[in-house]
Amino acid sequence: MLGLIDSIVEEYRDTMDHKSDPRVKDWPMMSSPFPTLAICLFYAYFSKVLGPKIMENRKPFDLRKILIVYNLIQSIFSTWIFYEYIQSGWFTGYSFRCQPVDYSYSPKAMRMANTCWWYYFSKFTEFFDTLFFIMRKKNSQVSNLHVIHHGIMPFSVWLGLKFAPGGHSTFFAFLNTFVHIVMYFYYMISAMGPKYQKYIWWKKYLTSFQMLTVN
Repeated sequence: MLGLIDSIVEEYRDTMDHKSDPRVKDWPMMSSPFPTLAICLFYAYFSKVLGPKIMENRKPFDLRKILIVYNLIQSIFSTWIFYEYIQSGWFTGYSFRCQPVDYSYSPKAMRMANTCWWYYFSKFTEFFDTLFFIMRKKNSQVSNLHVIHHGIMPFSVWLGLKFAPGGHSTFFAFLNTFVHIVMYFYYMISAMGPKYQKYIWWKKYLTSFQMLTVN
């Protein structure tokens, strides 16, 4: 049994030290998977247990103004990440058929890796979506699927960033970021009140696109 444990530990160390991308090793949260995993597990616990319990005997918060600002910031943040993906490869040299990872320290390769880190970071900022649902006591929105999706995304992106921060593996992130630009803009307009609803007639198309890109 001890031999099996030693073998697993040795394989883990070899994977982290020799099979991962050395360029990102010393970046925030990238030396080990455990901080990301711990945050994701706490997010799931807070979303399904602690958060609803804290709000159980409290009135829902009115977060309309906060939601307008939050969704605007998220839309702008997503726009910047999308722009960085374009400048570091997509539409500026990447092949849409098959694009290998550039593991060099060239400015463009490092820009792509840096963009991947910010995409990883954005998965944590999206936890606020769930927090605001809980604070408004919209617990029906915090479904198991919602929590699983948001809880898994940071760790799955961490894996991609740790081993392949670039190349064709970033295409999903590239599309997903574009969806988030539109999605958070839509949420911002929705939070502004009924008189603005006429400007978001395109909601059905957004929903279809979200499903297509597995948002």
